[in-house]
Amino acid sequence: MGDAERSLTACSDDIETLKREVKRLGVLADSLQNKCEDLESRSRRNNIRIVGVPEGPNSCSTTSVADLLQEAFNLADAPLIDRSHRSPQPVPKQGQRPRTIVARLHYYKDCATILSQAKEKQRIKVKGVTISVYPDYTAQVAKARAAFNGVRQQLRGLEGARFGIAHPARLRITYNGTEKSFLNPEEAQAYVTQTITPHAARTDRQMPS
Repeated sequence: MGDAERSLTACSDDIETLKREVKRLGVLADSLQNKCEDLESRSRRNNIRIVGVPEGPNSCSTTSVADLLQEAFNLADAPLIDRSHRSPQPVPKQGQRPRTIVARLHYYKDCATILSQAKEKQRIKVKGVTISVYPDYTAQVAKARAAFNGVRQQLRGLEGARFGIAHPARLRITYNGTEKSFLNPEEAQAYVTQTITPHAARTDRQMPS
């Protein structure tokens, strides 16, 4: 019995030690993952994604992409592009959507200018085709931003509400002079439903017909 008790005590001590070690390693893994995500996001800071450019010889060369962007956004000079390539997917068949072009601009100022105009124009007609230009987010950031789509759609119909997403995925809502920031879509949805929507509904009822 004494030997069994000593063995059980030793096992219990080992288990507690392992629990603390697993917890420490979990915190370390989360920290390393966040750092890797931050580094990848920073490495894409000057990248843009161009959707809608037909497949073809040299269609994604740096010269072709620079000329396309200059014409699409009425730039005084063609932007300097370090490199550009199609997304790593199988070549589409006839009639299928062309692969996205990923381009890295040399100067961040050019990247910011293009993305700002692209956000206003949304779909741009150039060289007989319609293209769209977006930031090049990591998969995790893109997923986190997409989680707010439902809340943003609801806010578009509410008068007096202004909103936007700050990098990487923080939703900012301004209503009646009060600004709120949310990292969690559920919290943002609850705030809109409980605070903004009822007030907006009362405002609509009070408007003269």
